[in-house]
Amino acid sequence: MGIVKISDQLHEELRKASSVMSRSINSQAEFWIKMGMLAELNPNLSFNQIMNDLMQSAQVSAANIATTEDADSHEEALND
Repeated sequence: MGIVKISDQLHEELRKASSVMSRSINSQAEFWIKMGMLAELNPNLSFNQIMNDLMQSAQVSAANIATTEDADSHEEALND
């Protein structure tokens, strides 16, 4: 792990963004650095396309989430 020096203004923006995104400041900085690197390496792709590719490579599926939410709702209804 290394130390990266950034401006106070950028640190403040990281702090605010990390709060909104429920990430630590370090995790938010890492996310921005990773996305910036991927954007530079793939200038033809939009942010959404990059995110979609990352989600697909991690086998994240909205269908899986919807199925889980439906099952949880059904279970809650049975318990009431």
